[in-house]
Amino acid sequence: MQIMTTQEQPTRKIEIDFMYIDLDTCARCRGTDANLDAAIQAVQAFLKSTGAAVTVRKTLVNSETKAMELGFVSSPTIRVNGQDIALELRESNCQSCGEACACEGKMNCRVWVYQGEEHTVAPVPMIIDAILSAVYVDKEDMPTQAVVAPVPENLTRFFAAKAAKASACCNAEEQATCCEPAQKPTCCAPSLEPAQPAGCGC
Repeated sequence: MQIMTTQEQPTRKIEIDFMYIDLDTCARCRGTDANLDAAIQAVQAFLKSTGAAVTVRKTLVNSETKAMELGFVSSPTIRVNGQDIALELRESNCQSCGEACACEGKMNCRVWVYQGEEHTVAPVPMIIDAILSAVYVDKEDMPTQAVVAPVPENLTRFFAAKAAKASACCNAEEQATCCEPAQKPTCCAPSLEPAQPAGCGC
């Protein structure tokens, strides 16, 4: 009887997708990103022993169009072999994302439910469970999820507000030094010289 060694075993592919709307400001996105890295590191030796090859894709979702293409309905999202590791969709107000998009604090991000408790970042054990489950389930046997999904109003508002914020030409501090005083009526009229003709709008 021939025993197949680890090296001779066919490689099992595990694809992990991490999708988020902001890594600069959003505490939930940053925390989940860090926990994903920690989870992968924790199971690395086991995955190697089983011949599993892991691919990780981290995607910034920065528009409604991209969200629709990815079937992205809540931030952040982790999928293992195409399956969202969160069994149910829950969200709560995310103050840091509200600041990122100037949405007046009205921005909800994902809440992760693991072993009956809610977490604002994906717990490391929850991520590990999802990865290890994928080791023993063939990717072809897993149910497929819809790639295109309606974008929730929550995300639509975020993308619109962040785009509007990015289009502003300069902040108050930059306005003070952006041009000569005589030029400010045409450069920064709306905020610094309201009585003057409208300028660029910053």
